[in-house]
Amino acid sequence: MKITRSMERWSPLVVLAAVLLLWQAVVMLFGIPEFIFPSPTQIAQQFVEYSGPLVEAAWKTFWVTMLGFGISIVVGVMLGFLIGSSRLAYTALYPLMVAFNAVPKAAVVPILVVWFGIGLGPGVLTAFLISFFPITVNIATGLATLEPELEDVLRVLGARRWDVLIKVGLPRSMPYFYGSLKIAITLAFVGTVLAEMTAGDSGIGYLMQTAGSQQRMPLAFAGLVTIGAMAMAMYELFSWVEKRTTGWAHRGSQGH
Repeated sequence: MKITRSMERWSPLVVLAAVLLLWQAVVMLFGIPEFIFPSPTQIAQQFVEYSGPLVEAAWKTFWVTMLGFGISIVVGVMLGFLIGSSRLAYTALYPLMVAFNAVPKAAVVPILVVWFGIGLGPGVLTAFLISFFPITVNIATGLATLEPELEDVLRVLGARRWDVLIKVGLPRSMPYFYGSLKIAITLAFVGTVLAEMTAGDSGIGYLMQTAGSQQRMPLAFAGLVTIGAMAMAMYELFSWVEKRTTGWAHRGSQGH
């Protein structure tokens, strides 16, 4: 069967509608109480009833996440460039970064609370710590996998190592970079919500923690849906920018 553009465009909505209908049917069929597993209609009611608090909490979580994510881009690109351009730096730093990334961030949040107190600091730092690693790895991979033959040719033509990295290595790394952004932004939201649930006084994570402690599961699920929607929106934004700035890397995906 030939896959058309309209099928690709509408397929996510069709799948989402099918999941929601199945979810609603399961809850109604088995009579599951809302404090255990709320139905989509019960969650929708919470969006209407608590639209103000949800919007306020979502905005707080969004800009805290963007702040931490922005720092992760700066640090990730700088570290990725250093690691990808130097074999010594790759050997010395990469194992340490892997070990650091393996540390559960939930275990780091209490330490950040001791250092920075409850509020903005732990959220920003957790979003940064959980999201900079994919950016660093992808930038480093894009630079480190530059074809030796191409580099040799450029060297013969008079290009210096710096010229090769800046004029060839970095543009070649752009698809890797955008791929890492799409992963990192979702992780950044996870980090922010984790910090808000553990040490926050506002935001979606704090709202979910409060709702959960009061067994108001529909409101807690509304918070989950809000986080998912924000992460999906940012993912689609980066996908849109990627296709328009690195179209040469997507020629094979056009016109299925």
